[in-house]
Amino acid sequence: MKIAVENIKCGGCAGTITKKLAATFNTTKIEVNIEQGIISIDLDESKKDELVQVLLALGYPETDSVHGFGSAKAKAKSFVSCAIGKMDQ
Repeated sequence: MKIAVENIKCGGCAGTITKKLAATFNTTKIEVNIEQGIISIDLDESKKDELVQVLLALGYPETDSVHGFGSAKAKAKSFVSCAIGKMDQ
């Protein structure tokens, strides 16, 4: 499955996303395209809603799914996730 998300800026973001998704969905088949903001994961389509919620909690909402305050909140969360990903490298 592929999903386009907002707020991916660097390898720190990608690291946090990969680590959380691997733990949550018990898969190592995860690719994060930083430039395009696309996450590819070996996951059944029936798990999409759960995937969207996990990514939103990290600050990486599905593209065009949040607006206004929700968008600002997601952006703030993504900065924290990014920093944590950079420290884990």
